[in-house]
Order: sequence, then C-alpha cells, then structure tokens
Amino acid sequence: MKLLLAALVTLPLAVPALPASAAPALTKVGQCMTTTIKQKMTRLDSVPDSGDAVQYGNGIYGVTYDQVPELEAAHVGDHVRLCLTSLPKDCPKGDDRGKTYKATDVRTHKSWELPDSEHMCGGA
Repeated sequence: MKLLLAALVTLPLAVPALPASAAPALTKVGQCMTTTIKQKMTRLDSVPDSGDAVQYGNGIYGVTYDQVPELEAAHVGDHVRLCLTSLPKDCPKGDDRGKTYKATDVRTHKSWELPDSEHMCGGA
C-alpha cells in the first residue's frame, strides 16, 4: 500500500510539461497571451539594417523592414504580452500570412506591432 501511495504521489512529476507550440493559438482580434522573446534577429540573416525580426516562445514570428527601437531594447527571455491586432482578409486557401501582433515587454513597458510575414497573403 505504501509503495502504491508513493507511486501515485510522484506520478505528476513524471508528466512532461506541454511544449510552447502546444499553447493555444490567438485566433480572434483582441486575444492576448503571455510569452517570451525566444530570439531576436535581423530580417535578413546577419544583414545589418535589413530590418528586425523576433521569434516568440510560443512559436509566433514577427518581422519588419524597419528597425524598431522598442524591440531592440528588449532582451531574449523577456516576458511579453502578445495580442492579435489584425487578421488578413480574402486570402487564397492555405495562405494565412499577414496576421499582425502587438507585443508589450513586461520589463521595459515598451510596445511594438509587427506582422508575421514580410508579405500579406496572396503576395510574393
């Protein structure tokens, strides 16, 4: 009986945490979630002044042709409040590029808004 009780007590420790990709998706404008900054980079890999890009811990990506001082002030690992601000319309089937997200860094209290792709749905 003691062995069974000990096994039941330790069982929850053996269950792995859900990966970040299992986080619920933002599907409606105005929905928000808390995530982290997983990676900051330039829009074009290692090309200075090509714009900014960010990968959030929940798998969402943001990119722009511009330099964004508010994003540049953020650090990898910072917690952010990420909100869906717009959805693309009249897109070809299977092309859902063009969602826009507003992020607010919990540490700096600075915000930025970026699309999830360099081009809107149906574009290049």
